[in-house]
Amino acid sequence: MQKDRIRNVAIIAHVDHGKTTLVDGLLKQSHTFRENQAEMSQTLIMDSMDQEHERGITITAKQTAVFYNGYKINIIDTPGHADFSGEVERTLNMADGVLLIVDAQEGPMPQTKFVLQKALDLKLKPVVIINKIDKPAARIEEVKSEIESLFLELATDESQLNYPIYYAIAREGKAGKTTDLDDDLHVIFESIINDIPAPKIDENEGKGAQLLVAALAADNYLGKYAIGKIVRGKLKHGETVSILRAATGDALRGPAGSEPKASESDGRYNAAGPVAKGKIEKIFTYRGLGKEESPEAIAGDIVALTGLQDASIGDTIATGDNPEALPTIELEPPTLSIYIGPNTSPLKGKEGEFTTSRQIAERLEKELETNIALKIQPDGLGYKVSGRGELHLSVLIETMRREGYELEAGRPEVVYKEENGQKLEPVEDLTIEVDSEFVGAVSQEMGVRKAELKSQELTTTGSTRFEYEITTAALIGLRNNLLTATKGTVIMSSIPHGYKPADSKYKPERNGALVSFETGTSTAYALDAAQARGILYIPPQVPVYQGMIVGLSNKKDDLDINICKEKQLTNMRTHASDGAIQLTPYTQLSLEQCLDFLLDDELLEVTPKSLRLRKRQLDPIKRKRENRAN
Repeated sequence: MQKDRIRNVAIIAHVDHGKTTLVDGLLKQSHTFRENQAEMSQTLIMDSMDQEHERGITITAKQTAVFYNGYKINIIDTPGHADFSGEVERTLNMADGVLLIVDAQEGPMPQTKFVLQKALDLKLKPVVIINKIDKPAARIEEVKSEIESLFLELATDESQLNYPIYYAIAREGKAGKTTDLDDDLHVIFESIINDIPAPKIDENEGKGAQLLVAALAADNYLGKYAIGKIVRGKLKHGETVSILRAATGDALRGPAGSEPKASESDGRYNAAGPVAKGKIEKIFTYRGLGKEESPEAIAGDIVALTGLQDASIGDTIATGDNPEALPTIELEPPTLSIYIGPNTSPLKGKEGEFTTSRQIAERLEKELETNIALKIQPDGLGYKVSGRGELHLSVLIETMRREGYELEAGRPEVVYKEENGQKLEPVEDLTIEVDSEFVGAVSQEMGVRKAELKSQELTTTGSTRFEYEITTAALIGLRNNLLTATKGTVIMSSIPHGYKPADSKYKPERNGALVSFETGTSTAYALDAAQARGILYIPPQVPVYQGMIVGLSNKKDDLDINICKEKQLTNMRTHASDGAIQLTPYTQLSLEQCLDFLLDDELLEVTPKSLRLRKRQLDPIKRKRENRAN
């Protein structure tokens, strides 16, 4: 395969605009699968994680390759949610062009702007696809105009303003140069071949091969895979290579602000030069959802290498007598942090397989190898984990939970930064779309959170779209509040907008908690009396302990209650009469709702089977004494 027969293209878009669905169509129509293979009847083929299917979003970037008319097309499916923009930043380095998917009704949304800015900064050639043109409320001409304005705002040179536009219904596998669509996606294949340039490579092969590691993978058979695009020369099976780190003065992995470990003081973190030597055991190229072993790979192709256990994302794999490091991947800084530590509740160790601080530390270190937008540093018994947003952090916690880890998490906190002696806090651009009947509820909630309204307009569907500038601190818990206020109909998304001087205008407010002051098992009799005091978060017959939060009080202050109390039995009153108790169905909180609920003196106990809210200080007398002292 010659390099001019290779195309490397990333699929970028806002959440739910049709990226992964379009990739499904490209995989199926390129005859990557046999007609009788299961994939031919599947949707969202590239979303392999359970959480991706459950949440309906792409979380990690995926690589695949299809062949069309003698061309090899390497496709990178990227996440659409801003919380996972670290995945976008590291994988766009492998692409030479992008397919920008825009919903024909919604038009360019915040994440569209974010990912397009990254692509244009890297000088990638864009191809625009207006998808879902069959929507009853599609507004194609207006969306084209909005896309044009977006390019005018973001383009770094004049040539980027000349981009082709195609139209599609990805769900049906149709696309066309006009809104009169063809019966397949051949115009998209032709556009990739004709509009996306061949890989840009360094022709100076005499200096040796170079590959920037953009992703890592692993399996139980061959171990770690280092994935990236070869930008110079050839890599061969069995070849000895150098692993280098560019001189950046900072780590892409490892505890934020911490010193390198003794074993890492060889230059990996703070100097250019070889980190280690390694031998390429196997070279794999991509075909469909699988990999094919190859004796060698040429510049321009995306490959996966095994045998290089010391390689990390951002490292350069190089050959030659004087190996050279490529510029490392630049990342946006984290905006939110959360405490994660070993479970310290009275029920610790009863539901999880991995419960110690050491086991949690090892799992977080492993996560840092691939989730490079995370930063981790020690914090008491546990760790302060910093990431791009609530969703980014909650996906990590949910993943660990499903793997058998038992832990406790604290309230999400904003990551501030110092600049010229001034404390700065992150702010975000927020877009909210609601039915007109909920405009008042949204305006009231945003007023409480001190958000600055940038624009408000009526859409063609009759809904209202708001654009706000809001601090990241005020964004915590907003989604759940608006979902409740709008009966689950709100559509909202946000992207980072930079920093501004911290003014601490917004302070989170919430009613007090209903807190158990007994250890035992909850009873219907006690819950029946407690439900008049607030909203319950637990059902009968579950284990509870002193200091565990069992509901939300109707009043501002915390209320200690006994929910283990049993009815006193007499000749006239028996257990059988418990059947007459009619409890209001309890409110079961999701992981994100639990994190949003927390205040500074509270923790979330996370086990493979349960989510339990609790007070940091379980003893009610000591807790009241601490509250008076504060």
